[in-house]
Amino acid sequence: MAVPELRPWRAAGPHVARAAGAVRPRLARAARAAGQPLTRFARATTPQLARITRPKTWQYTAGAATAGLALAAGVVTAAGPWDSTGQRTAEQDRAVALAHTGGADHGGGSAGPGAPRPAPSAPAVLTGLTGASDRTAGGVKTAPRGEPLADALGPLLDDPELGTRRGAAVVDLSTGKRLYGLGSGTALTPASTTKIATAVAALSALGPDHRLTTRTALEADTGELVLVGGGDPTLTAREDPRGLAGLRTLAERTAAALKKRGTGTVTLSYDTTLYTGAEAHPIGVNENLAPVTALMADEGRTDDSTSGPAPRVADPAAEAARAFAGFLEDHGITASAPGPSKATNRATTLATVSSPPLSALVERMLTHSDNDIAEALARHTAVATGQPADFEGVSAAVTARLKQLGLPVRGAVFHDGSGLDRTDRISADLLTALLAVAADPARPELRPALTGLPVAGFTGTLAGRYPDGAAGGLVRAKTGTLTGVNTLAGTVVTADGRVLAFAFLADGTTDASAAQKALDAAASRLTACGCA
Repeated sequence: MAVPELRPWRAAGPHVARAAGAVRPRLARAARAAGQPLTRFARATTPQLARITRPKTWQYTAGAATAGLALAAGVVTAAGPWDSTGQRTAEQDRAVALAHTGGADHGGGSAGPGAPRPAPSAPAVLTGLTGASDRTAGGVKTAPRGEPLADALGPLLDDPELGTRRGAAVVDLSTGKRLYGLGSGTALTPASTTKIATAVAALSALGPDHRLTTRTALEADTGELVLVGGGDPTLTAREDPRGLAGLRTLAERTAAALKKRGTGTVTLSYDTTLYTGAEAHPIGVNENLAPVTALMADEGRTDDSTSGPAPRVADPAAEAARAFAGFLEDHGITASAPGPSKATNRATTLATVSSPPLSALVERMLTHSDNDIAEALARHTAVATGQPADFEGVSAAVTARLKQLGLPVRGAVFHDGSGLDRTDRISADLLTALLAVAADPARPELRPALTGLPVAGFTGTLAGRYPDGAAGGLVRAKTGTLTGVNTLAGTVVTADGRVLAFAFLADGTTDASAAQKALDAAASRLTACGCA
């Protein structure tokens, strides 16, 4: 099918055209020199987005695809969880776990006699930008250069396992050219690919360095101690917080502050008023998320899990406060049974603990499809933009942030941050636009929306997919699954070294496993493609 080419951004100047023309040989040279090419995709792409006045149309704006490759290695480490060579540490850890043959040193080096061999790297992760157009991707036959993408991709997206309604879009991130579209402007149920929109909205509203703070406040008049929820779903009551904000740490600091005041007994209460509206998600009680509240520990899980479905407590805030009371007593402070309250402006803050930066929370949300983090980040986006911190405010705030970024939000509906609400709607055009703006070197604050995407065959919700290794490491994408809905959106590196953004949405599916395989096959086809 004919897909209109999206015109370059005139404001970028003539140097853009010259740089774009040189992108492929430069990519190849840079990749050979770096040795770790794929992880640099976020710096090697330069799309921007701009709206134009004609109805139902929008365009990507192209930039110099080679500019990012000239950045120092130190910039790479700032963009996500990378090591000094540019490989994502999650991929290192995965390789170590699978092989059990050595450490995470993927640089080789000199090992003494009898020393364990270094853990193997993932070849597909590290050789994505070779520039070799005749390469095969994990055994997938490379498409002939110049083959229309519609001929390569169309039959795969015509698979009956993909249900009755489909939407698809593919965009070359280095040029801004849309390579393929199938119902790409039609808004369909996105399932968990909604989290890409939540990530971009939250990062744009709050910034990647923002942290969520939980604190204790002492009321001067009454001596009441208030545990104030800061909307941090990663707050943990576990003995080893593993880099997260620790409820035990907060109790220890609070107890020390109380003892300095000569206080050994407190009336304890807890404050969840940062959020408003209903705590219950429209889907009701569900093991995929806890009630949405500004105070919870370990996402209200009743087991030792840290991701995926799990039984949840009915009242996460009350449970966290009870645990906090016990931790206070461990440090010599007697606390009453806690109840709900609200800290006044006169209260004195005694102690605080803060979450990892928002960039890390976004990456965790995307990698593991964490619904609790998604709903929290959506609420914080509402707070930051002056909207009520409830489901209605989330809808207004996320839509407004995406509009400000110039994204094609026509038909988009956001009733939550996680995508669990079946009435959410997003088009394939919007999903690829979100990925493109996150790749824009002019917006480094949005980069975690890419670096957090699960890696095919390695991390998160894609760890168990692509078992034949056909596109392992070359596909990085957010999955989405609801009954009758299967989606996939992310980035791929092609056989000729280009980085593409893609979005595939399928509605009316009857077999989730078969639909996932069909989507994976389409994404794998993109990695093997040398087509125009």
